[in-house]
Parts: sequence; structure tokens; C-alpha cells
Amino acid sequence: MIQIDFQKMGGLIPAIIQDHESGEVLMVAFMDEKTLNLTLESGKTWFFSRTRNKYWMKGEESGNTQEVIEVLTDCDADSVVIKVKQNGPAACHTGNRSCFYVRWEDGQWVEHSNPLFDPKEVYKK
Repeated sequence: MIQIDFQKMGGLIPAIIQDHESGEVLMVAFMDEKTLNLTLESGKTWFFSRTRNKYWMKGEESGNTQEVIEVLTDCDADSVVIKVKQNGPAACHTGNRSCFYVRWEDGQWVEHSNPLFDPKEVYKK
């Protein structure tokens, strides 16, 4: 029986979040055993924030939740790919559809940003 290996990275595993229809990588976050179980049980993506040292459900503030369609692990069972239906226009806290909107071009990083919402309006902290 396969068991996810949370020990390699001190209790966390990388979670690659991918649009289930287009295959677009929307974001990468970290999960511990609790958040992976919450994700599997609830059908919504849950993560552990290393910077805020807390658990969070994607969309809890923005409303841009992610509905889990499929969960895969790699051959080492130390990371997961979660295919989701993105509810709401954007997965990134910057308002962009994907967190991956900066591209290496001609020796430098170039931002190809097209925000779908204003983060200042959505995250009123």
C-alpha cells in the first residue's frame, strides 16, 4: 500500500494544482498530512502556509475555490498533482488566472500579467 512520504521535507509535500480541462498549472503550494486529508475529504483544496504558519482553504477569502477532480502522487510518493475545477476567475492572489505569469525571455524575467480582479478589493485586510 502506498503511503505519502511527509518526512522528506519536514512534514510537507509540494502540491501542484492544475486545471483539469486545460492542463494549465495554476499554482504550487504545500500540504501536510492534515491538509491533504482535508482536501481528500472535503473535495476542496487545503494547504499549509509556511509564511503565515497556518492552514487555509483556497478561496476562503476570495471566493475563488477549487473543486478537486483528481489527485495523483509521483513514484516516490512525496508530492501530489491535484487536478481541479477552478471556481472563480483566478487562482493567484495577484488576480491572475495562474501564479505562473512571469516568463524567462532574452535573459530576463518578464511579467505577462493580466489580472482578472483587483487584489486590493478582494483581500481587504
